[in-house]
Amino acid sequence: MDGLSKPYQISDIEALERIYGKPMAASIRKEINYIHPHYRAFIEAAPFAVLATSGPDGLDASPRGDPAGFVQVQDEKTLLLPDRRGNNRIDSLRNIISDPRVALIFLIPGIGETVRVNGRASIHNDPALLERFAIDGKLPHTVLQIDVEAVFFQCSRAILRSGLWQADQQLERSALPSLGAILQDLSESEIDGAKYDADLPQRLKTSIY
Repeated sequence: MDGLSKPYQISDIEALERIYGKPMAASIRKEINYIHPHYRAFIEAAPFAVLATSGPDGLDASPRGDPAGFVQVQDEKTLLLPDRRGNNRIDSLRNIISDPRVALIFLIPGIGETVRVNGRASIHNDPALLERFAIDGKLPHTVLQIDVEAVFFQCSRAILRSGLWQADQQLERSALPSLGAILQDLSESEIDGAKYDADLPQRLKTSIY
């Protein structure tokens, strides 16, 4: 059989609600449209976030990371997120130009709960603003201003189920294909995988910022 059985495909809201029931009161009350001091504490403790965007060419979920507090709380309705050096695909930024809607999820090592933010983003390169986010004298290319529309926490079930922060769940890097092996195969050997892998540690060291 190709695909999944159609009779068991859920295709309307009423059918979903019959399966899942009504949301608990806490899941509604936790959502607000500004950054409460409690939520600010989580955002400022997070060294990692995922930025989700949508545009005419599709969806994007981009990992972002820096020392904890790298996403600055400008005020209760505004976040500032530096866009660091990368591979210049700028998928997220292309999407924001055409559709400013964004979503963020903040993760803190060792903490099960996460904080989620939905809003609208704009892209800025004011020199004084970039200077605020300098690390080792290196400036981000741009800074995203995110106008907050919704903020809420996510309980720890997903982190607990995954064992994300458990040391015994960590894999040795050698258990998975190297980036060079992936690139060599996907490029039909146009890219030398062994050389890519050999150069990568130094390239990361010199280009992280």
